[in-house]
Amino acid sequence: MWVVLGALVVVVALGGLVGFQQFQQADDGSPKGGPVELPSTQGDFSLTQLEDDQLAVLFFGYTYCPDVCPMSMAVMRQVMQGLEEDQRRRVVPVLISVDPERDTIERLTEYVGYFGDDFIGATGSQAQLEELAARYGVIWRRVETPDSAMEYTIDHSSSIYLVDRHGTILQRVLYSPTPHPLRSALEHELGG
Repeated sequence: MWVVLGALVVVVALGGLVGFQQFQQADDGSPKGGPVELPSTQGDFSLTQLEDDQLAVLFFGYTYCPDVCPMSMAVMRQVMQGLEEDQRRRVVPVLISVDPERDTIERLTEYVGYFGDDFIGATGSQAQLEELAARYGVIWRRVETPDSAMEYTIDHSSSIYLVDRHGTILQRVLYSPTPHPLRSALEHELGG
């Protein structure tokens, strides 16, 4: 019974975050994006490292996430696998962890490795992540779970952002457990 009640609380909290994010986006306008420069599983990562014809697929989440993050990463992997080789070269998938306390570079390396060699895991200090999240319209907060072995979870919004090397948000893809929305957005941006 407690498991069901706990799951219900998580679902309601995530629904509230999504609703709040949509309200905030409508009220404040679109997220402005901008530069991303963070330590990553491939050294220091910066959007400026992208070539002119490349784009990054940014997802803000964390490795201990029980549901939305692995689903979104699996969708990203599935879409990447469906791209032609030239298109795949133009796409850089990046997980930006909003759990810097637990998500070390070593942990991120292991986690993103499950999804493919092209995936990059990145994180930064609390201040860096808060500033970045504000620019991208990402909402996240730590939720203490004293009765759990994990001690806490992170409630977070779940959009995926397609951005160019300047941090311009080309498209914001809302969460979907299926690959179609992300595939369509990428095909549009890649001209395919």
